[in-house]
Amino acid sequence: MQAILLVGAGGAIGAMARFGLASLVGRLLPMSFPLATLLINIIGSVLMGVVVGLMARFLPPQAEGLRLFVAVGALGGFTTFSSFSLDTIVLIERGALPQAGLYVLLSVVVCLIGLYLGLLMTRGVA
Repeated sequence: MQAILLVGAGGAIGAMARFGLASLVGRLLPMSFPLATLLINIIGSVLMGVVVGLMARFLPPQAEGLRLFVAVGALGGFTTFSSFSLDTIVLIERGALPQAGLYVLLSVVVCLIGLYLGLLMTRGVA
């Protein structure tokens, strides 16, 4: 139960940060290109690399709660793309290149198809 609360609290903070940054970018640089989302994904991925790297280097394994709060919760709430990026790099570092490529391909293609199918389903309802 504690793990769920840590992830939830971190996720709420991350989601609020994402919304705040997206709103700020939208006000400062209004455009039709999804710049805010791109920036959030880049920032989140860099932060995930720094946070996971520092935690692996300096924190004992008993600090699982901090990892759940920061990496899974806050950064996951900020952008799940950072989690996707971490999973991909872990596969690459393990030498599982075919699995990493398949994961990237399926994540992008299947998620786009899934979103499009969801839109088609709602459009047929009206």
